[in-house]
Amino acid sequence: MRIWDLEANRLCRTHLLAEHRELHGLWSILVHDKRGYRNHPETRRWEGRLAALYLRHEEEVREMSRRGWSHRSPLDERLAAGTSETQPEMVNSRAEQVANLRAKGCDCRLGD
Repeated sequence: MRIWDLEANRLCRTHLLAEHRELHGLWSILVHDKRGYRNHPETRRWEGRLAALYLRHEEEVREMSRRGWSHRSPLDERLAAGTSETQPEMVNSRAEQVANLRAKGCDCRLGD
């Protein structure tokens, strides 16, 4: 499970769609207090930050739309009310995330 801390427009098709799928799973765990992956570091860092997770989803949706893709799985914004709109915590630094993606040899736009 991973939500990247890079701009959605930098992610290749594979990583953008995978993150979108995982974000929905993470949202479900947090909103419905499910046990699966409850203690995963990625899950724990989003506890109390559903507004930030919602905003990340909206960034993904904008990027998907920009690429001409359909999106049919909105999140309920009302469930994100009253929580932090930022996510300052990271499991891995941005540099580590870029290195991780670079090692995959994908089409992510990672710069030099």
